[in-house]
Amino acid sequence: MSNDPPLSSETTARRPRAIVLGCSGERLTAAEARFFAAADPAGFVLFRRNCRAPDQVRALVTALRDCIGRPDAPVLIDQEGGRVARLRPPGWRDYPAAGTLAALPERRAEEAVRLAARLIAEDLAALGITVDCAPVLDLPTADADPVIGDRAYGDDPARTARLGHAFCDGLLEGGVLPVVKHIPGHGRARADSHRECPVVEAPRDLLARTDFAPFRALAGMPWAMTAHVVFAAIDSAAPATLSRRVISEVIRSEIGFAGVLISDDVSMGALCGSLGSRVRDALAAGCDLVLHCNGDMDEMQEVAAAARPLSVEGAARLDRAEQGRRASPGDFDRKAAEARFAGLLSGVRVREPASG
Repeated sequence: MSNDPPLSSETTARRPRAIVLGCSGERLTAAEARFFAAADPAGFVLFRRNCRAPDQVRALVTALRDCIGRPDAPVLIDQEGGRVARLRPPGWRDYPAAGTLAALPERRAEEAVRLAARLIAEDLAALGITVDCAPVLDLPTADADPVIGDRAYGDDPARTARLGHAFCDGLLEGGVLPVVKHIPGHGRARADSHRECPVVEAPRDLLARTDFAPFRALAGMPWAMTAHVVFAAIDSAAPATLSRRVISEVIRSEIGFAGVLISDDVSMGALCGSLGSRVRDALAAGCDLVLHCNGDMDEMQEVAAAARPLSVEGAARLDRAEQGRRASPGDFDRKAAEARFAGLLSGVRVREPASG
């Protein structure tokens, strides 16, 4: 259990609560602003419901940070390309899914992935968004639920690592922090963790050689997001998000990830128990931050009430990530990058993302 002091301590004034929250719409309501000011979350996450046009999103991002008085608070979004893209036309361009880019020949694929991420970073940085919940490093198997599917680069660990690294490089070049997900691997899951809890029965040595390998190769990245998946060979009682053993033995030790560890959305159907218990269990297991996405005020109040302050270690990890982000941006010729990207995609059909 954490030895952190209670919320009323002097230390709490220096550290926000270990939660990342969403809001309900395109503008911050007065009730949300008051709640966020009191709850003091570590950061925020945006979804499609929050994103209509560039000027509107910039104003929302500013309002979110203003209400907690921290202009450097991380603001997250899922902008993978393909099916998972919160920013969409006409305000923003479409990007192909990871699987589409991975289908290109090797060198062409790596360049296309890096350029896509660099262009996405330019889109996000212009809005004040500093963290992109991508890339997906999961390795889908033939019998897996399609929830991952073409969001992944394929089933080869080494190639997934190379392409995932290229995506991270592109984001970092544009001053946006990548979040590798879903650590230590969602690819074998035969159920959609948005709805129920998948159980993976594969032996640990197989997982180490395959599913864990891309995350091990990218262990130096600044952020990672946990999988709501039970790995029976490691901890049959709890999904990775809530498992001290998975986080300590696998994510932190075997994989060697030392950055900010954020849970996947705790309102998802894979997790059991009250929201408060999910928050407490995720933090006790070793997550630095707990993510809650849907912007429901009653749920957010329960999440905030259960959350402790960000740990000393978590605060240090956030600070290291932010310092690296600020050092990253350089000159970028968007017009030339767009032209090169179009050339790399010549003959590739970009699938329209699903609505929602």
